[in-house]
Amino acid sequence: MQTINVNQLAAKQSGGDLDLIDVRMPTEYREVHADGAKNYPLDSLDPAAIQGARNGRSGEPIYLICKSGNRSSKAVQKFLDAGIEQVVNVDGGTTAWVQAGLPVVRGKKAISLERQVRILAGFLALLGAVLGFFVHPYFVGLSAFVGAGLMFAGITDTCGMGMMLSKMPWNQCGATGSCSV
Repeated sequence: MQTINVNQLAAKQSGGDLDLIDVRMPTEYREVHADGAKNYPLDSLDPAAIQGARNGRSGEPIYLICKSGNRSSKAVQKFLDAGIEQVVNVDGGTTAWVQAGLPVVRGKKAISLERQVRILAGFLALLGAVLGFFVHPYFVGLSAFVGAGLMFAGITDTCGMGMMLSKMPWNQCGATGSCSV
């Protein structure tokens, strides 16, 4: 997998037009993103559609960025699986971009998806315990269900609650799947 650091990418970016794709959730993108980045969230990323919309620049690399480099490396693999080999992972992601003092676009602050999951899981676990104590003991099953879901998420590195929350209207940019601030 090809990688590039943020300073090298910024130098290339100042030299001309390039395709920089941010694969984070729309709320993360709206909060802060590298200047010139376009948002195509990893969960709905369509490499063939992106490649097709590049207006004759298919021979040039596509640069993929996320928060730290984990999701963008998964996105690189999606492109490679689709037969598109001119893809480069941005090492360190948006975090490194911001730390390097490179140009960013800042939008409205948002609650991260991970934090939303923790809030909802905590609420449901507490609700199950309270209802189990005051209404009927079977409501404790709600707390057990949430706990089992969190264990499953930790073991498999997939979170059903996070996937559900990512589809909520406040975590979306609109029908296009692409965000702008």
